[in-house]
Amino acid sequence: MVKIIFLHPDLGIGGAERLVLDAALAFKSKGHEVAFYTNHHDPTHCFAETRNGTFPVTVVGDWIPRSIFGRFKAACAYVRMVYAAVYLAWYVIPVEEPTLIFCDLISLCIPFLKMARGPFRIVFYCHHPDKLLTSEGGFLKKLYRAPLNWLEELTTARADKVLVNSKYTARVYQDAFQNIKDMPDICYPSINTDYFNTTVPKPLKEVVPVGLDKFIFLSINRYERKKNLQLALKALEYLKHVLSESDWHRVHLIMAGGFDPINLENMEHYIELTDLVAELDIEDKVTFMKSPSDAEKVSLLYHCKALIYTPSNEHFGIVPLEAMYYKKPVIAVNSGGPTETIVNDVTGFLCEPTSESFGRAMCKLIWAPDLVEKLGEAGRKRFETKFSFDAFTDQLDGILTRERQIISEVRAIEYEQRKKK
Repeated sequence: MVKIIFLHPDLGIGGAERLVLDAALAFKSKGHEVAFYTNHHDPTHCFAETRNGTFPVTVVGDWIPRSIFGRFKAACAYVRMVYAAVYLAWYVIPVEEPTLIFCDLISLCIPFLKMARGPFRIVFYCHHPDKLLTSEGGFLKKLYRAPLNWLEELTTARADKVLVNSKYTARVYQDAFQNIKDMPDICYPSINTDYFNTTVPKPLKEVVPVGLDKFIFLSINRYERKKNLQLALKALEYLKHVLSESDWHRVHLIMAGGFDPINLENMEHYIELTDLVAELDIEDKVTFMKSPSDAEKVSLLYHCKALIYTPSNEHFGIVPLEAMYYKKPVIAVNSGGPTETIVNDVTGFLCEPTSESFGRAMCKLIWAPDLVEKLGEAGRKRFETKFSFDAFTDQLDGILTRERQIISEVRAIEYEQRKKK
């Protein structure tokens, strides 16, 4: 057994949080001791594993502001993570003596973690280069971002091992960090299938007021503009003009996603989406859900007919895997990570990010119930073959084994040097 520390900025509800929790579950299944350190953790807005005692969670630096008058969010996030890293280096690592520190999202913490003495290794999981996630801006924005972007590349190179979530992200990583010569390893995320297998889906009526006679499309994504959730609504409105009256009567869209009440964008975008639904005159066809619980999400996946996944250039995308595990076809944008998880016309449809392209794919499923079952079965087989939790666990355990071997070699060299003295 070894000790592993996870350092993550905000243990809320999202793909990055799900990834680190699944990685922690994978390590724990191999008998290792795992602990989380984070800048923020709200027990009312988090995954169950950080709330029910599966892992100990320590919050460090939440008193540092997230922004300054609504601006400088990236700089504040960097400062918060550096503070947490210094705390770990001074007070935690010397006592706990971890073998591995697993961090993600913000690489600036890495050099500060290395201030601690001890034979530990740092793995950095790069979901996507942060420098590419910021919106375009004018001269002042570019001036503000320039040192942050430089620091991101400099500090990412300090990690002992860098992992990325897809071939797509690996290409983006190489283009973004051209001064880093070492290639990152690809570690496809998976999902905690044990939880899915042991959770009994609730009757749909207990989750949302929608009857089982409906053909239910499901969208699961955070209420953020970059997720392009409007596309699902506009594709639904497209169906109104091409389906028969009886088919249109059966269709319903459930739009569920992470909603953080302290996140201004979440609140604003939720209002934008409800306004769009009214504008498109499809209020009776859409049900919104804010931050469904894990049990509610399982129920939605179980009862829906297909998943609508709308982000473009998504780094990977966990939700399509969850849908594939539940034998649901996935309709997604033909870019980014979904092109590696979904096989077009085999497990779902890869479409252009237009309402017509998505709408046509939705029509195919409505008109052919046998196709829904066929694509769903193929999706489950693909998940088991390439993205199972066992494969994910074995890959992480292999990385840990190699890092432990390096530690052993370093210790042997240090021992020989001391003998010579």
